[in-house]
Amino acid sequence: MTSTLKASVAVFALLAGGAAHAAEHTAPLSGDMTIFSDMSNPAPRAVMESLVEEFGAMHPDLNIELTVIDREAYKTQIRNFLTANAPDVANWYAGNRMAPYVDAGLFLDVSDIWDDEMSANLSSTKEAMTMDGKQWGVPYTYYQWGVYYRKDLYDQYGLEEPQDWETFKSNCQTLLDNGIKCFTIGTKFLWTAGGWFDYLNMRTNGYDYHMQLTAGEIPWTDDGVKQTFANWRELIDMGAFIDNHTAYSWQEALPFMTNGDAAAYLMGNFAVAPLREAGLTDDQLDYYQFPAINPDVELAEDAPTDTFHVPAQAGNPEAGKAFLKFVTTPETQTRINAGDALGQLPVNSQSSVDDDKFLQQGFEVLSSNSPGGVAQFFDRDAPAEMAKVAMEGFQQFMVQPDQIDNILSRLDQAAQRIYK
Repeated sequence: MTSTLKASVAVFALLAGGAAHAAEHTAPLSGDMTIFSDMSNPAPRAVMESLVEEFGAMHPDLNIELTVIDREAYKTQIRNFLTANAPDVANWYAGNRMAPYVDAGLFLDVSDIWDDEMSANLSSTKEAMTMDGKQWGVPYTYYQWGVYYRKDLYDQYGLEEPQDWETFKSNCQTLLDNGIKCFTIGTKFLWTAGGWFDYLNMRTNGYDYHMQLTAGEIPWTDDGVKQTFANWRELIDMGAFIDNHTAYSWQEALPFMTNGDAAAYLMGNFAVAPLREAGLTDDQLDYYQFPAINPDVELAEDAPTDTFHVPAQAGNPEAGKAFLKFVTTPETQTRINAGDALGQLPVNSQSSVDDDKFLQQGFEVLSSNSPGGVAQFFDRDAPAEMAKVAMEGFQQFMVQPDQIDNILSRLDQAAQRIYK
């Protein structure tokens, strides 16, 4: 489903305050500008339309046309429209998901807009926007992953938020001794196991190693990978995870936590809403950053990031770059990520965060305590075919850890074929 919104000078002239002030510091633009967006759900769509209206108010001589495309359809259409009749701005994703379009010459190098101020304010995701030492777009929203846990259960058994691997495991053993699983998880759709691999690998070997592995530059039979799985196996052998997790989706695994049968969930911040809806209060529910395993490795995080890009064949690339600058300002990112808008996190470290304790905690982690880097998530950082094969292996390992050598051999063979 596709729909189009045309910017009207009359509408834009009525918009107040922020946009008018911003216009004083922005070179005037004119001509036609087209934007293609996958923000088709109601709340994101409203955000996208408001961005177009504000930017239009800043540039009344610019005729802006916004086309909103269903999110799933967008994924299949993007290569076609980047190749023929490209817009001036397009939504997409950071990291490896943008790599095919950079490699194909379909995204414009926008390094010139990444001045010192932008680089400092968006430092948490600059690496994810960088290929070949250049930046190919800008981020506008992301959200944290981490351990969401039953604080009331931790308090009951005298447990503290762990800062290191040994405390992480000792907390787990205490819970198990009292008949409570340490973690719920549903691996029916595989990607949840990918989250566990991301954190265990980044905490064992570091962000750079993890990115090299997902890029096909390190073999799956490498000793570093084996150590990651050895650490994972410590939890599996303890019985840390709920039984029969291959039968559950991530949503179907939530009741184990809400009922108190499991104490925590390694998940993205999108899990908070259903946990609250199931009856957990903010006094019962809390969050902590996945703890260090190797003390010599800087902490890195999973934070899937949504982005804007200027296509290489854009008809009005200067307008496209100006729009990218506009969406990265602290004021704009504060507004579009508010609780009544996207309800996620602004990437700009100078932005304000919605008054929600989990968003506040996530922003602190991603802005101030992820020196190692920000990964996009396994199935975004690895090519789609490799991600599928690997996550099948992760799921199998959680059920059959004795098969690790066969699993890693299979993944390595797949990587040799996929990355050649």
